[in-house]
Amino acid sequence: MSSPAAAPVSFGVVGSGWRTNFFLRVAQALPDRFRVSGLSTRNPDTGRRISAEWGIPTYRNVQELVQAQQPAFVVVSVPRDAAPGVITEAVRAGTAVLTETPPAADVPGLLPLHDLVAGGARIQVAEQYHLQPLLAAQIALASSGRLGEVTSAQVSTAHDYHGISLIRRLLGIGFEDAHIRATDFQAPITAGPTRLGEPESDQLRTETRTLAQLDFGGRVGIYDWTSEEYYSWIRSRSVLVRGSRGEIRDTELKYLQDFRTPLSTTIRRVNAGENGNLQGYYLKGLVAGESWLYRNPYAPARLHDDELALATLLERMAAYVDGGPEVYSLAEASQDHYLQLMVRQAASTGEPVQTTRQPWAS
Repeated sequence: MSSPAAAPVSFGVVGSGWRTNFFLRVAQALPDRFRVSGLSTRNPDTGRRISAEWGIPTYRNVQELVQAQQPAFVVVSVPRDAAPGVITEAVRAGTAVLTETPPAADVPGLLPLHDLVAGGARIQVAEQYHLQPLLAAQIALASSGRLGEVTSAQVSTAHDYHGISLIRRLLGIGFEDAHIRATDFQAPITAGPTRLGEPESDQLRTETRTLAQLDFGGRVGIYDWTSEEYYSWIRSRSVLVRGSRGEIRDTELKYLQDFRTPLSTTIRRVNAGENGNLQGYYLKGLVAGESWLYRNPYAPARLHDDELALATLLERMAAYVDGGPEVYSLAEASQDHYLQLMVRQAASTGEPVQTTRQPWAS
Protein backbone atom coordinates (compact mmCIF):
# COMPACT_ATOMS: atom_id res chain seq x y z
CA MET A 1 0.00 0.00 0.00
CA SER A 2 1.47 3.35 -1.05
CA SER A 3 1.98 6.05 1.55
CA PRO A 4 -0.11 9.23 1.21
CA ALA A 5 1.47 12.13 -0.63
CA ALA A 6 3.03 14.80 1.56
CA ALA A 7 1.02 17.98 1.96
CA PRO A 8 2.40 20.99 0.10
CA VAL A 9 4.68 23.30 2.08
CA SER A 10 2.70 26.28 3.35
CA PHE A 11 4.57 29.59 3.42
CA GLY A 12 3.62 33.24 3.74
CA VAL A 13 5.00 36.24 1.87
CA VAL A 14 5.71 39.73 3.18
CA GLY A 15 5.86 42.37 0.46
CA SER A 16 4.13 43.02 -2.83
CA GLY A 17 6.87 44.20 -5.19
CA TRP A 18 8.19 42.84 -8.47
CA ARG A 19 10.23 40.08 -6.84
CA THR A 20 7.26 38.79 -4.85
CA ASN A 21 5.64 37.61 -8.08
CA PHE A 22 8.45 35.10 -8.64
CA PHE A 23 7.53 33.23 -5.45
CA LEU A 24 3.83 33.37 -6.27
CA ARG A 25 4.45 31.96 -9.76
CA VAL A 26 6.55 29.08 -8.42
CA ALA A 27 3.81 28.11 -5.96
CA GLN A 28 1.17 28.41 -8.67
CA ALA A 29 3.19 26.16 -11.02
CA LEU A 30 3.87 23.54 -8.31
CA PRO A 31 0.65 23.32 -6.24
CA ASP A 32 1.48 19.79 -5.08
CA ARG A 33 4.69 21.10 -3.45
CA PHE A 34 3.98 24.66 -2.31
CA ARG A 35 1.06 26.75 -1.10
CA VAL A 36 1.10 30.47 -0.38
CA SER A 37 -1.03 30.65 2.75
CA GLY A 38 -1.19 34.45 2.79
CA LEU A 39 0.57 37.68 1.97
CA SER A 40 1.23 40.75 4.11
CA THR A 41 1.08 44.22 2.58
CA ARG A 42 0.32 47.48 4.35
CA ASN A 43 -1.68 48.87 1.43
CA PRO A 44 -5.33 47.65 1.49
CA ASP A 45 -5.81 48.38 -2.23
CA THR A 46 -2.73 46.31 -3.09
CA GLY A 47 -4.03 43.55 -0.85
CA ARG A 48 -7.38 43.47 -2.63
CA ARG A 49 -5.66 43.37 -6.02
CA ILE A 50 -3.40 40.47 -5.01
CA SER A 51 -6.29 38.53 -3.51
CA ALA A 52 -8.27 38.93 -6.71
CA GLU A 53 -5.35 38.05 -8.99
CA TRP A 54 -3.78 35.18 -7.05
CA GLY A 55 -6.64 33.91 -4.86
CA ILE A 56 -4.75 34.24 -1.58
CA PRO A 57 -5.74 36.07 1.61
CA THR A 58 -3.83 39.23 2.48
CA TYR A 59 -3.08 40.89 5.80
CA ARG A 60 -1.84 44.28 6.91
CA ASN A 61 1.13 43.06 8.96
CA VAL A 62 3.28 40.00 9.60
CA GLN A 63 1.78 39.18 12.98
CA GLU A 64 -1.75 38.97 11.54
CA LEU A 65 -0.51 36.68 8.77
CA VAL A 66 1.34 34.34 11.13
CA GLN A 67 -1.49 34.18 13.68
CA ALA A 68 -4.13 33.49 11.04
CA GLN A 69 -2.26 31.00 8.85
CA GLN A 70 0.60 29.48 10.89
CA PRO A 71 2.87 29.09 7.83
CA ALA A 72 6.01 26.95 8.02
CA PHE A 73 7.98 30.13 7.28
CA VAL A 74 7.59 33.53 5.68
CA VAL A 75 9.42 34.95 2.69
CA VAL A 76 10.41 38.57 3.33
CA SER A 77 10.52 40.41 0.00
CA VAL A 78 10.80 44.11 0.80
CA PRO A 79 13.39 46.85 0.07
CA ARG A 80 16.72 46.47 1.87
CA ASP A 81 16.12 49.49 4.11
CA ALA A 82 12.87 47.98 5.39
CA ALA A 83 14.05 44.37 5.60
CA PRO A 84 15.66 44.37 9.09
CA GLY A 85 12.51 45.71 10.72
CA VAL A 86 10.25 43.26 8.90
CA ILE A 87 12.56 40.33 9.66
CA THR A 88 12.54 41.30 13.35
CA GLU A 89 8.72 41.49 13.30
CA ALA A 90 8.49 38.03 11.76
CA VAL A 91 10.91 36.54 14.30
CA ARG A 92 8.91 38.08 17.16
CA ALA A 93 5.76 36.59 15.65
CA GLY A 94 7.39 33.18 16.13
CA THR A 95 8.10 32.12 12.55
CA ALA A 96 11.16 31.22 10.50
CA VAL A 97 12.28 33.68 7.82
CA LEU A 98 13.60 33.31 4.30
CA THR A 99 14.60 36.87 3.41
CA GLU A 100 15.35 38.26 -0.02
CA THR A 101 18.75 39.77 -0.75
CA PRO A 102 20.30 41.76 0.74
CA PRO A 103 19.00 41.35 4.32
CA ALA A 104 20.00 44.95 5.18
CA ALA A 105 21.41 48.01 3.47
CA ASP A 106 24.80 48.03 5.19
CA VAL A 107 26.97 46.36 7.84
CA PRO A 108 25.42 48.25 10.79
CA GLY A 109 22.03 47.03 9.60
CA LEU A 110 23.24 43.43 9.36
CA LEU A 111 24.67 43.13 12.88
CA PRO A 112 21.36 43.20 14.84
CA LEU A 113 20.08 40.39 12.62
CA HIS A 114 23.05 38.26 13.66
CA ASP A 115 22.13 38.97 17.27
CA LEU A 116 18.69 37.52 16.51
CA VAL A 117 20.30 34.37 15.07
CA ALA A 118 22.54 34.07 18.12
CA GLY A 119 19.36 34.20 20.19
CA GLY A 120 17.81 31.29 18.28
CA ALA A 121 16.01 33.00 15.41
CA ARG A 122 15.73 30.91 12.25
CA ILE A 123 16.78 33.27 9.44
CA GLN A 124 17.97 32.14 6.02
CA VAL A 125 18.60 34.13 2.85
CA ALA A 126 17.09 33.64 -0.60
CA GLU A 127 20.38 33.71 -2.54
CA GLN A 128 19.41 31.67 -5.57
CA TYR A 129 21.94 32.19 -8.36
CA HIS A 130 24.18 29.27 -7.37
CA LEU A 131 21.11 27.02 -7.73
CA GLN A 132 20.30 28.01 -11.33
CA PRO A 133 20.94 24.93 -13.51
CA LEU A 134 24.00 26.05 -15.50
CA LEU A 135 25.64 27.86 -12.58
CA ALA A 136 24.97 24.87 -10.30
CA ALA A 137 26.64 22.62 -12.88
CA GLN A 138 29.64 24.94 -13.22
CA ILE A 139 30.08 25.13 -9.44
CA ALA A 140 29.83 21.33 -9.16
CA LEU A 141 32.51 20.90 -11.82
CA ALA A 142 34.76 23.50 -10.17
CA SER A 143 34.57 21.65 -6.84
CA SER A 144 34.83 18.14 -8.35
CA GLY A 145 38.63 18.12 -8.67
CA ARG A 146 38.50 17.77 -12.44
CA LEU A 147 40.05 21.22 -12.87
CA GLY A 148 42.78 20.54 -10.32
CA GLU A 149 43.47 23.43 -7.96
CA VAL A 150 41.05 26.21 -8.87
CA THR A 151 42.91 29.52 -8.90
CA SER A 152 40.66 32.05 -10.65
CA ALA A 153 37.01 32.70 -11.43
CA GLN A 154 35.73 35.48 -13.66
CA VAL A 155 32.01 36.11 -13.30
CA SER A 156 29.93 38.29 -15.59
CA THR A 157 26.48 36.92 -14.98
CA ALA A 158 24.99 38.54 -11.85
CA HIS A 159 25.24 41.87 -10.05
CA ASP A 160 26.65 42.91 -6.67
CA TYR A 161 26.30 40.31 -3.88
CA HIS A 162 24.98 37.70 -6.35
CA GLY A 163 28.16 37.94 -8.40
CA ILE A 164 30.28 37.82 -5.23
CA SER A 165 28.40 34.74 -4.04
CA LEU A 166 29.21 32.96 -7.30
CA ILE A 167 32.88 33.95 -7.11
CA ARG A 168 33.16 32.60 -3.57
CA ARG A 169 31.49 29.31 -4.48
CA LEU A 170 33.48 28.79 -7.66
CA LEU A 171 36.74 29.44 -5.80
CA GLY A 172 35.77 27.56 -2.65
CA ILE A 173 36.10 30.73 -0.54
CA GLY A 174 34.48 31.07 2.87
CA PHE A 175 35.20 34.16 4.96
CA GLU A 176 38.79 34.80 3.85
CA ASP A 177 39.82 38.45 3.53
CA ALA A 178 40.43 39.99 0.12
CA HIS A 179 42.52 42.76 -1.41
CA ILE A 180 40.18 44.55 -3.80
CA ARG A 181 40.81 46.83 -6.75
CA ALA A 182 37.86 48.12 -8.79
CA THR A 183 36.88 50.68 -11.38
CA ASP A 184 33.71 51.94 -13.04
CA PHE A 185 33.44 53.26 -16.55
CA GLN A 186 30.53 54.28 -18.74
CA ALA A 187 29.72 53.73 -22.39
CA PRO A 188 26.74 54.16 -24.74
CA ILE A 189 24.51 51.18 -25.52
CA THR A 190 21.42 50.82 -27.67
CA ALA A 191 18.40 50.49 -25.41
CA GLY A 192 17.04 46.98 -25.07
CA PRO A 193 14.21 45.40 -23.06
CA THR A 194 13.42 46.32 -19.45
CA ARG A 195 11.09 44.85 -16.84
CA LEU A 196 8.31 46.73 -18.63
CA GLY A 197 8.86 45.11 -22.03
CA GLU A 198 10.66 45.58 -25.33
CA PRO A 199 11.94 48.98 -26.59
CA GLU A 200 9.56 51.10 -28.60
CA SER A 201 12.20 53.19 -30.39
CA ASP A 202 15.91 53.24 -31.25
CA GLN A 203 17.55 55.05 -28.34
CA LEU A 204 20.95 55.20 -26.71
CA ARG A 205 21.39 54.68 -22.99
CA THR A 206 24.47 54.95 -20.81
CA GLU A 207 25.58 51.71 -19.22
CA THR A 208 27.98 51.45 -16.31
CA ARG A 209 30.51 48.63 -16.24
CA THR A 210 32.24 47.64 -13.01
CA LEU A 211 35.45 45.63 -13.10
CA ALA A 212 36.88 44.38 -9.82
CA GLN A 213 39.68 42.06 -8.78
CA LEU A 214 39.33 40.29 -5.45
CA ASP A 215 42.61 38.68 -4.42
CA PHE A 216 42.06 36.12 -1.68
CA GLY A 217 45.75 35.13 -1.61
CA GLY A 218 46.40 32.45 -4.22
CA ARG A 219 42.82 32.55 -5.50
CA VAL A 220 41.53 35.50 -7.52
CA GLY A 221 37.99 36.50 -8.39
CA ILE A 222 37.21 38.85 -11.27
CA TYR A 223 33.85 40.60 -11.01
CA ASP A 224 32.68 42.04 -14.34
CA TRP A 225 29.20 43.53 -14.54
CA THR A 226 27.37 45.97 -16.79
CA SER A 227 24.19 47.68 -15.68
CA GLU A 228 22.21 46.57 -18.77
CA GLU A 229 23.26 42.94 -18.69
CA TYR A 230 20.18 41.17 -17.30
CA TYR A 231 17.89 42.21 -20.15
CA SER A 232 20.20 43.26 -22.96
CA TRP A 233 20.08 41.42 -26.29
CA ILE A 234 23.72 42.34 -27.01
CA ARG A 235 25.50 41.83 -23.67
CA SER A 236 26.47 38.22 -22.96
CA ARG A 237 26.62 36.60 -19.53
CA SER A 238 29.78 34.63 -18.97
CA VAL A 239 31.71 32.50 -16.45
CA LEU A 240 35.38 31.52 -16.75
CA VAL A 241 36.95 29.24 -14.12
CA ARG A 242 40.59 28.17 -14.34
CA GLY A 243 42.44 25.49 -12.43
CA SER A 244 45.79 23.75 -12.61
CA ARG A 245 44.37 20.93 -14.79
CA GLY A 246 41.54 22.51 -16.72
CA GLU A 247 39.03 25.29 -17.20
CA ILE A 248 35.35 26.01 -17.69
CA ARG A 249 34.49 28.71 -20.19
CA ASP A 250 30.70 29.07 -20.13
CA THR A 251 29.54 25.69 -21.52
CA GLU A 252 32.97 24.47 -22.64
CA LEU A 253 34.95 22.18 -20.33
CA LYS A 254 38.64 21.40 -20.96
CA TYR A 255 40.71 19.21 -18.64
CA LEU A 256 43.53 16.67 -18.53
CA GLN A 257 42.91 12.97 -18.16
CA ASP A 258 46.65 12.71 -17.56
CA PHE A 259 49.53 15.08 -18.31
CA ARG A 260 49.55 14.20 -22.03
CA THR A 261 45.85 13.50 -22.65
CA PRO A 262 43.71 16.63 -23.02
CA LEU A 263 39.94 16.16 -23.12
CA SER A 264 37.10 18.54 -23.85
CA THR A 265 33.33 18.41 -23.71
CA THR A 266 30.33 20.73 -23.78
CA ILE A 267 27.68 21.30 -21.13
CA ARG A 268 24.46 20.77 -23.06
CA ARG A 269 20.86 21.58 -22.15
CA VAL A 270 18.37 18.79 -22.69
CA ASN A 271 14.82 20.07 -23.21
CA ALA A 272 11.58 18.22 -23.75
CA GLY A 273 9.29 19.55 -26.44
CA GLU A 274 11.90 20.14 -29.15
CA ASN A 275 12.21 18.63 -32.65
CA GLY A 276 8.81 17.00 -32.58
CA ASN A 277 9.00 15.71 -29.00
CA LEU A 278 5.47 15.73 -27.52
CA GLN A 279 6.24 15.61 -23.79
CA GLY A 280 5.63 19.35 -23.32
CA TYR A 281 8.22 22.09 -23.13
CA TYR A 282 10.47 22.06 -20.06
CA LEU A 283 14.08 21.59 -19.05
CA LYS A 284 15.07 17.98 -18.42
CA GLY A 285 18.60 18.78 -17.29
CA LEU A 286 22.20 19.46 -18.26
CA VAL A 287 24.70 16.88 -19.46
CA ALA A 288 28.42 16.84 -20.23
CA GLY A 289 29.55 13.84 -22.24
CA GLU A 290 27.73 10.83 -20.73
CA SER A 291 27.14 12.41 -17.31
CA TRP A 292 24.16 14.35 -16.01
CA LEU A 293 25.34 17.49 -14.22
CA TYR A 294 21.84 18.66 -13.34
CA ARG A 295 18.45 16.93 -13.41
CA ASN A 296 15.36 19.08 -13.14
CA PRO A 297 13.46 17.93 -10.02
CA TYR A 298 10.40 20.01 -10.96
CA ALA A 299 9.71 18.68 -14.45
CA PRO A 300 7.34 18.97 -16.22
CA ALA A 301 6.48 22.36 -14.70
CA ARG A 302 7.27 25.18 -17.10
CA LEU A 303 9.67 27.23 -15.00
CA HIS A 304 12.62 29.30 -16.18
CA ASP A 305 16.03 28.86 -14.58
CA ASP A 306 15.61 31.48 -11.87
CA GLU A 307 12.23 30.02 -10.86
CA LEU A 308 13.77 26.54 -10.69
CA ALA A 309 16.38 27.97 -8.31
CA LEU A 310 13.67 29.60 -6.18
CA ALA A 311 11.74 26.33 -6.00
CA THR A 312 14.90 24.65 -4.71
CA LEU A 313 15.29 27.39 -2.08
CA LEU A 314 11.70 26.95 -0.91
CA GLU A 315 12.06 23.19 -0.67
CA ARG A 316 15.33 23.45 1.23
CA MET A 317 13.84 26.06 3.55
CA ALA A 318 11.02 23.67 4.44
CA ALA A 319 13.61 20.98 5.22
CA TYR A 320 15.61 23.48 7.32
CA VAL A 321 12.54 24.36 9.37
CA ASP A 322 12.10 20.63 10.04
CA GLY A 323 15.66 20.39 11.38
CA GLY A 324 17.63 20.02 8.15
CA PRO A 325 20.77 21.88 7.02
CA GLU A 326 20.94 25.60 6.40
CA VAL A 327 19.75 26.91 3.06
CA TYR A 328 22.00 29.96 2.70
CA SER A 329 23.04 31.34 6.03
CA LEU A 330 22.77 34.94 7.13
CA ALA A 331 26.54 34.84 7.69
CA GLU A 332 27.23 33.84 4.07
CA ALA A 333 24.84 36.45 2.70
CA SER A 334 26.35 39.11 4.97
CA GLN A 335 29.83 38.27 3.67
CA ASP A 336 28.60 38.57 0.06
CA HIS A 337 27.06 41.96 0.82
CA TYR A 338 30.10 43.21 2.75
CA LEU A 339 32.47 42.27 -0.09
CA GLN A 340 30.31 43.99 -2.70
CA LEU A 341 30.13 47.11 -0.53
CA MET A 342 33.94 47.08 -0.49
CA VAL A 343 33.95 46.67 -4.29
CA ARG A 344 31.71 49.75 -4.53
CA GLN A 345 34.06 51.66 -2.21
CA ALA A 346 37.11 50.72 -4.28
CA ALA A 347 35.38 51.66 -7.53
CA SER A 348 34.11 55.02 -6.23
CA THR A 349 37.39 56.11 -4.63
CA GLY A 350 39.85 54.57 -7.06
CA GLU A 351 41.81 53.26 -4.08
CA PRO A 352 42.38 49.58 -3.23
CA VAL A 353 40.56 48.15 -0.22
CA GLN A 354 41.71 45.48 2.21
CA THR A 355 38.78 43.72 3.82
CA THR A 356 38.78 42.74 7.49
CA ARG A 357 37.16 39.88 9.36
CA GLN A 358 33.58 40.65 10.32
CA PRO A 359 31.67 39.54 13.44
CA TRP A 360 29.64 36.93 11.54
CA ALA A 361 32.76 35.20 10.16
CA SER A 362 33.02 32.56 12.86
